[in-house]
Amino acid sequence: MNADLYDFTDLKRFFEIAFTSYFTFVSYLVQINKVSTQFSLILLTVDKLFNIKIMSKVYNLKTVQFLPITMEKAWEFFSSPANLSKITPDKLKFKILSENLGEMYAGQVIEYKVHPVLSIPLYWMTEITHVEHHKFFVDEQRFGPYTMWHHQHHFKVVEGGVEMTDLVHYKLPFWFLGDIANTLFVKAQLKEIFDYRFKKVEEIF
Repeated sequence: MNADLYDFTDLKRFFEIAFTSYFTFVSYLVQINKVSTQFSLILLTVDKLFNIKIMSKVYNLKTVQFLPITMEKAWEFFSSPANLSKITPDKLKFKILSENLGEMYAGQVIEYKVHPVLSIPLYWMTEITHVEHHKFFVDEQRFGPYTMWHHQHHFKVVEGGVEMTDLVHYKLPFWFLGDIANTLFVKAQLKEIFDYRFKKVEEIF
């Protein structure tokens, strides 16, 4: 049979554009603050339905990296949102919108803008939900492309430095379409981001 029949490039591109366009549209409505109260409630209700009744599987990603530095230096660097752009691929055009973040604390809300596909801007809001000094902190999505995003950052003193472990659990909207999107590009894109981060951290430290 013709091998071209099994070329999923166009399908992958379709899902990338469709997912990004949907969240960009809602992000735009939120940012310009021109959505009526009634329409905002409708959007939130639809999103809630997707979260609870029509959701993809829960996926996870784990990375472990050795840092030849002290715990104080590791914590200072990774607990500062200002350093995120230093370890994020340039093509994502990652930008923090929040100002005067100061020292990280539980309940802290951080707003970002990122361009994951075709340079289309996407609004993302996360909250630091748990912090245990020099041990771990957790950020969770409050608004963005995922139905759920839960990212644990763990730090442990080991011989010669610090062992850093990232554990991400996430799921996508649109039920089985979210699973298809994860297979086609989301999983690979996340791996690419964390692989880039791994290499940049090695260069920095």
